[in-house]
Amino acid sequence: MNYYIGNEAVYGLERAVKASGNPMRTKLDTGETTEKDYLRAGRLGATRNGEGHDNFLKGITVQVDIVAPLYWWKEAQRYHWFDFISSQSTMHCLLKFDVASQCVEETDPYIIKRVKELIDAYNLIPEEKRDEKKAAWRVIVASLPCGFCLGATMVTNYQQLKTMYYQRRDHKLKEWHVFCDWCLSLPRFKELLGIKD
Repeated sequence: MNYYIGNEAVYGLERAVKASGNPMRTKLDTGETTEKDYLRAGRLGATRNGEGHDNFLKGITVQVDIVAPLYWWKEAQRYHWFDFISSQSTMHCLLKFDVASQCVEETDPYIIKRVKELIDAYNLIPEEKRDEKKAAWRVIVASLPCGFCLGATMVTNYQQLKTMYYQRRDHKLKEWHVFCDWCLSLPRFKELLGIKD
């Protein structure tokens, strides 16, 4: 299983770009978004995080599907506006997953083999031995390797992606490089953050 990010949908881009000019208006401009609006938004979006000038980026919503190893998810969950819409569930599917194909290639084969043995042993426990089955299931879920991949559909926005991009673009995990490259592929992302090729 490889890291995957895609199937994205971007909403509110033009409206947020138009809204970037609201602080200097005496009445809202509800007309078409112009190149002048994009130039202004690009200047504001390129400001440093935390200054507030880039708040309009919050109005550009992104939904995306991601399949990633558990070690990546632990890091991604630190971002406040990177929310799960829904995800695969170990609670419901742990015993149905093909663990070997759900792990990144760097996962130690011995660990994968051991988890498969634990699942096989679980399946041999009779249904009436509920406490024993519950205990065996807990051992399996606690033994999943960090290289085990789960998929989720996420929702976020350009302002959060800006933070993630700048904090993770030089990270040692290759998954973050794939994520940052994906950010750069989003409509007008580079332009609105002032990122030069």
